[in-house]
Amino acid sequence: MAKLGINIDHVATLREARRTSYPDPIEAARLCEEAGCNSIVCHLREDRRHIKDDDVWRLREKISTRFNLEMSVAKDIVDIACKVRPDQATLVPEKRKELTTEGGLDVAKLCRTIARTIERFNEKNIETSLFINPSRSQIDASKKAGANIIELHTGEYANARTEALRLKELDRVRSAVKYALSIGLEVNAGHGLNYANTKDIADIKGINEFNIGHSIVARAAIVGMRQAVEEMLSLIR
Repeated sequence: MAKLGINIDHVATLREARRTSYPDPIEAARLCEEAGCNSIVCHLREDRRHIKDDDVWRLREKISTRFNLEMSVAKDIVDIACKVRPDQATLVPEKRKELTTEGGLDVAKLCRTIARTIERFNEKNIETSLFINPSRSQIDASKKAGANIIELHTGEYANARTEALRLKELDRVRSAVKYALSIGLEVNAGHGLNYANTKDIADIKGINEFNIGHSIVARAAIVGMRQAVEEMLSLIR
């Protein structure tokens, strides 16, 4: 059965809109757990635009499910991860001016840096996942760097403007999943997935976990966190 990881970044985004102490992303994370999610995800960005260092430490202390920390390969962020020791670190590309993560990590280009980071995480018993585009070259590079887990970027599928393009990207993800599994990698998927487009991706056999954030938090603003999580769980399962 496919798992659901929920990214609670945008609960913090709402908090930071008014520089208040609420809503608390840790409270949101616990509600997600109560509703049946399998892991909690947050992205500690270098500019700290939403999730703060204190949020990361409190999540590590308070949640009972798997903790997945999204992050760049910047040394100061890697140092924090090594101290916090999340269950999993997901390495992603990061640009200061982007609204959200744009595309996958170029593992082929950054292979040595990523390999060294994975070695550091292995020493701390932190599993590493690499957030990559669904391409064979990036999958091969991920294996070479020493990763055991990849997360396929589904943004091109989610943002496709025509049905023909959507189906093309869906097939691209399907092929990437099949190839990654064939060389022994665990496969997750995420980015841009919502209540209208997740089911077709979820029908692909072999994806271990879907990491979804914005659409669930947005839905929770209307129907509450528990119902928003339960609705997404029903789609992926």
